[in-house]
Amino acid sequence: MSNAEQAVATVDFGSAVQALKQGKKVVRSGWNGKGMFLYYVPENKYPAARNTLNTLDGLFEDNMVPYGAYIAMKTAQNNVVPWLASQTDVLAEDWLIL
Repeated sequence: MSNAEQAVATVDFGSAVQALKQGKKVVRSGWNGKGMFLYYVPENKYPAARNTLNTLDGLFEDNMVPYGAYIAMKTAQNNVVPWLASQTDVLAEDWLIL
């Protein structure tokens, strides 16, 4: 089943962001990459030891590195990257909530 077949109707970017914050996945109707979608990553912390270069060791309380909430993309290459919206994305009304 394709992403378009999983969604009911298109929405604007504001509605897509609200859906992300509720734990849903969203896509643009024109995206043709297999399995691509956006999802919300809430703020959290990770151990500084995860940074194998030790760049952040000792800089944060309890050696836990805080990060802010962000939107991530699961790519067609089957990896995850942080995602930034373009002007076109923000103004689009063809978002699909999966």
